[in-house]
Amino acid sequence: MSESDATDEMSLDELREEIEEIDRELVELIARRTYVAGTVAQVKAERDLPTTDESQEARVMERAGQNAETFDVDANLVKAIFRLLIELNKVEQRESR
Repeated sequence: MSESDATDEMSLDELREEIEEIDRELVELIARRTYVAGTVAQVKAERDLPTTDESQEARVMERAGQNAETFDVDANLVKAIFRLLIELNKVEQRESR
């Protein structure tokens, strides 16, 4: 193996480690979001509010699209992820009632 191959492999390993760290941080952020959404669900239940708030969901999706543009990420991908997060939160909210 040449020196450049070793450098390329080391860089690849470092990049993979960075992706692993980012993945861990993403999971941590999802956990934080889920916790806060659970707290929102408790407040809604206490106030006898509906689980679904379409205007709030629309605002979340709008922010997701704006953030995608800010960070030059595919807005459809980001919105699909947020749709999934919202749906999962709604399922949890309904199950907790």
